[in-house]
Amino acid sequence: MHMQNYKVAIVGAGPAGYFAAQALQNLQSDDLQFSIDMIERLPTPWGLVRSGVAPDHPKIKTVAKVFEKIATAGNFRLFGNVELGTDISIEQLKEMYDAVVIATGSAVGKKLGIPGEDLPGSISAAEFVPWYNAHPDFADFKIDLKCETAVVIGAGNVAMDVARMLALEPSELDPTDTADHAIAALKESAIREVVISARRGPEHAAFTSPELRELPKLEHTNVLMAKSDIEAAITRAGDEIEKDTKSNLDAMLLISEKEATNHDRTMKFQFLATPIEVKGAGKVEEVVFRKTGSDETFSIKCGLVITAIGYEAASIPGIPYERGKVVNNEGRVSENLYVVGWAKRGPSGVIGTNKSDAAAVIELLVSDLHAPKNAGDISELLSHQLVVTQEHWQKINEAEVSAGEAKGKPRVKSVERVELLKHAGL
Repeated sequence: MHMQNYKVAIVGAGPAGYFAAQALQNLQSDDLQFSIDMIERLPTPWGLVRSGVAPDHPKIKTVAKVFEKIATAGNFRLFGNVELGTDISIEQLKEMYDAVVIATGSAVGKKLGIPGEDLPGSISAAEFVPWYNAHPDFADFKIDLKCETAVVIGAGNVAMDVARMLALEPSELDPTDTADHAIAALKESAIREVVISARRGPEHAAFTSPELRELPKLEHTNVLMAKSDIEAAITRAGDEIEKDTKSNLDAMLLISEKEATNHDRTMKFQFLATPIEVKGAGKVEEVVFRKTGSDETFSIKCGLVITAIGYEAASIPGIPYERGKVVNNEGRVSENLYVVGWAKRGPSGVIGTNKSDAAAVIELLVSDLHAPKNAGDISELLSHQLVVTQEHWQKINEAEVSAGEAKGKPRVKSVERVELLKHAGL
């Protein structure tokens, strides 16, 4: 058999996309080669590693080194600043490539579905997180931080990230790559109390224990959990408890037993509270909760509500969606079309979860391949488009990192597309 070279397009330059590219690179042999084109809507790659991970957790971002290694391993091209559905269609990709992999993630925040949710002052973590992480789509996003109390609804790491960003002393963000506009806004913020509200008990919370163990280390923030809440949860969880739940409850018990501190800022956890309405005259003024499992209601006065109850995939024309995911069977969508990552399985797991998931889908993809198509090159279709290549991205990256060095930060992110393209020399 002579050497076969297949062309594969990957749509989305986040962790799932890179791990799919890596899985293809790992399957290469003398007889089998892949040319990989990665298509990304933004001028910058790395997806949530750039625009989702909390800036005060720089360690998690080190995976970017792996992505850069994949990108420079040969047979790989980046086509940044190219949007599927406007600059190029899914049909065109399917015609041109031997296989197309959708790795566009889930970028839309889930709704609570309660009255008052659309009032000004009620936003989603899917808007707040990219805003403080300098995502170009949220460069002009306005957030009102003039209130004393904020309520974050959700019981996962995103809710915790959001609450921590609102409750920490903003000067702690100076050495990070938080967007300059966000640091400036948070320094002006009047918020001194952040309530994280979970619908279920602590034993069901989706936080991870490393994240919980980090909380007591906040130097300028009181972290409060009611000991009675945690003890009741330990009782409910019983002896047959899962390892992760146990380490979570252990970490929460430590927080609840910690000696009280007397800082200006407080982050407080409330459990077994179901939000039923957001109230206010023209903007958020309070949230009404029902104690889960009873008819008893109570409310919290606040000026900002952020929901962090999960994400859904934004739809792309020509791809079937259901319940916030791409309709697929183990990653197969239709003829030569596949899906990986959150767009495939919904927003669950950590960055590394995408690795095994992508590898399994790529094995299916390779087993489905027929004779290579050799149907032209994508650049012919994008002749009018300012495409950000890997070389261009390296220029953007260098410009941001060197702007950061001057200020003692890992990088200073450019927010505006125009500025990013200028760094790229486009």
